[in-house]
This record gives sequence, structure tokens and C-alpha cells, in this order.
Amino acid sequence: MRAIRVLSAALLTLGLAAAPAAADSSPSPSASADGKAPTQAGTSFRTAAEMDQGRTATASASTGDYLYWSFPADTGQRPTVRATVKLPDAHAAQTWQLDVYDGLRRHQSCQYGAATRTAEQGTATVELTCVLRTVRAWSEPWANDPLPGTYYVRLTVLNLGSADLGLPVRAEVRADSGNIGGAAAVDGSLGKPLVPGIAVESPAGKDGSKSAVLSAIEPDDGWSSHWWSSRWVWTAVGGALAALAGIGGYALTRGRGRPAYVPPGA
Repeated sequence: MRAIRVLSAALLTLGLAAAPAAADSSPSPSASADGKAPTQAGTSFRTAAEMDQGRTATASASTGDYLYWSFPADTGQRPTVRATVKLPDAHAAQTWQLDVYDGLRRHQSCQYGAATRTAEQGTATVELTCVLRTVRAWSEPWANDPLPGTYYVRLTVLNLGSADLGLPVRAEVRADSGNIGGAAAVDGSLGKPLVPGIAVESPAGKDGSKSAVLSAIEPDDGWSSHWWSSRWVWTAVGGALAALAGIGGYALTRGRGRPAYVPPGA
């Protein structure tokens, strides 16, 4: 029984020590270093305005324009993209759509949310939401799973009458993420996050380092190493519980030695 108490104390110590590490292992939504968000949008994937998670990007545009933004999403995050379009006072019915693409420019389907909505005549605003699937550290080449890297947001109107073409609109876009953690962990990882320019490096500097030349967008605490997740903690806890069960079962079944009524020669 003393061994059981010692092992229980060790298990409690392991759990208390590992819990903060598990909480810190998943990156949190980042904010801009200068505390600013973009006030204009790009017109293509290459010119997409970079924004950090947790910041609201704004843009003034004309009805019929394609508006693009980009943001980083790391392993274990489940991004939620929200867009609000403020329409002119007088307009006909319009259908707006929010599309999200990953670093390979593959269209990512929304797990839930209204990514397409119709603003009836005279409606002041239209709100769109797209909740993506959890970003995975690794995926099969044939799969369309979200992978860590840059994500592109495209906002546009689908059906538009000629009378409404060119009317001024104002858009607000925001990306946030919930950290799922070890529940979505997989065995394997990417060599590099899917970020524009990751394979195109600038010449080595004086210190011998190289850096990507097309995009500097990344979480504030950097990209995760992909090998650590809270699943390691639960694996260790499960192993310790199994050891406790084995010791307890042995202590209950081994008895107290040779029964007193058995003759010595038996």
C-alpha cells in the first residue's frame, strides 16, 4: 500500500507540472506588433492585405470589387472568420459570399456558419460567418484538410444589377481562433508552414541567416514545432493509472502469505 501512495503522489506531481505546459503549447491568437489593423483590402491573392487574428480589418470599396485579406493560422486552431458589409441606403437585392482559402489556395469549406447571404432591397448591413475545420499539423497529399500557414479571405457579391455596380460599400473582417489542442493532434508534421515565399529565400545576411522575401505574416510566438500536444500528458496519465491498477490488483490478490491451517510439509 505504501507503494501505491508513493505512485499516487508522483502522478499528482506529474499532472500539476504538465498542465501549464499543455496550456502554453497551443498558440493563441496574435495581434499586430504596432496594434494596427489594415484599412484597405487587396484585389487578388498576391496583394491580399495581411491582418493578425483578433484585429478587425476595414476597407472602403465599390460594389462588384473582389476584396482579399490574409491571416496566419497554426496547428490546433479552429479559425472563425466574420465579415460585415455596410451597404448604401438605396440598393437592389444582393447576395454576398465569404470564401476562405489555405496556403495552397485550396478552397476550405465552412464547418458551420452562413458564408453566403442575401441582403434584400434597403437592407443596411449583411453579416457573414465561416467556421473552418481544425488546422492539422499533417495531412495526406490527396486530402483537403486545413494545414498551418497563411489563410486567404475573399469577400465579393455574386449577383449584381447594373444599377448597383460601383456603389460605395464598407467592409469589416475579423479572424479569431479557438485552440482545440491534443484532441485534434495527429502523428506527423509539415516541414514548413504554407506561407507565401517560404521556398523563395533572400540571400544570406551578415549573420548567415536567410528569410522569406514575400511574406512576414506569422503568429507572434512563431509557428509551433508540431511535436508537442496535450495528448502527451494524457498518454502519461493513462500509463500511470494503468500502473496503479496493476499494483492495486496485485495487492488485493496476493493474500497474506501461507495460510496457518496448511501443514508445513504440504
